[in-house]
Amino acid sequence: MSPSLTISETRSCLPALSRKLAKDENADAVAITRKGKPVLALMSWELYESIIETLEILNDKELMATLRRGIKEAKAGKGISWEDAKKGLL
Repeated sequence: MSPSLTISETRSCLPALSRKLAKDENADAVAITRKGKPVLALMSWELYESIIETLEILNDKELMATLRRGIKEAKAGKGISWEDAKKGLL
């Protein structure tokens, strides 16, 4: 679970939080609460971009259909070996 801070607490430690989230690869989001309920999330820009990119991929119906088809083919053993794939690149 992500740590949480009240809006008042966040005001006083925002500079430190932003540095921690930017530097720590394992840092998750911090929930900002008002009256005990989460109202905002503070996260690194990298995490935000990752979430947006994932949503864009999930919303691309053609790409998702291709991905699902590829997963089914891989499970059925219809892929090619890495050695054969490398030969095709040369």
